[in-house]
Amino acid sequence: MNDAILENPKATRVKRAAALARKKERREQQRFLVEGPQAVRELLVHRPELAEVVYATLGNEPWQREMDQLANDAGVRIERATPEVLATLAETVQPQGVIAVARLENASAETMLESARLIAVLHEVRDPGNAGAVLRAADAAGADGVIFTGDAVDPWHPKVVRSTTGSIFHLPVAVVPELADAVQAARAAGLETIAADVRGMDLSQARAHGDLNGSIAWVFGNEARGLTEEERETVGRALKLPIYGAAESLNLATAASVLLYETAFAQRG
Repeated sequence: MNDAILENPKATRVKRAAALARKKERREQQRFLVEGPQAVRELLVHRPELAEVVYATLGNEPWQREMDQLANDAGVRIERATPEVLATLAETVQPQGVIAVARLENASAETMLESARLIAVLHEVRDPGNAGAVLRAADAAGADGVIFTGDAVDPWHPKVVRSTTGSIFHLPVAVVPELADAVQAARAAGLETIAADVRGMDLSQARAHGDLNGSIAWVFGNEARGLTEEERETVGRALKLPIYGAAESLNLATAASVLLYETAFAQRG
């Protein structure tokens, strides 16, 4: 631990870290920001080899003592910083007192798919909160990875990372530019690709036929327009969640959570 307190928000290393709020800088530096005690804790516990430095305010709260211990155990440098420095690095209006810089790791989709049974593919999902919520749901449902395709939000956007509450460190995440390539890779690995689409067959019918028991890669489309006809044809099969009430639809994160869990239940018999 560096005993000196980092006080200057304009210090070179602070400006370099703050620049990671931009996708271009994340790609150039191959680094990203991890904000908040929960996310940083999961980084240090599950992927300590990715952590480069932890910036934390001075204090004696239980979470701060835990963070010090985890960083020390992982051999990760922890630097004390003023609230002004943390505010420069943070995306939130009221920073939670700790931010880490981590190495960006874009997983190999082929490796991820080798023995996978459940995968989430986010095609042109733009909202960071939605992307983070789906990634978190995929983690909770025991999925083997998440693939981002097309013009989707960057998985390492600070808001995505924060929305996952640490799940981004529990399962591999890959970026594949073309949806067709992700679909082809999934099929080559023995997974069925299924689109979540309102034009598809009712999920209850698929469940009754045992169609969710096998290895599946779910494809979720853009929040506003879903999947185009061409994209749906690329994926192949499509299923929809029935609406029993008066709601027009479910939002992306809710629908994805239900479909991922339905599949997880079916696969576990």
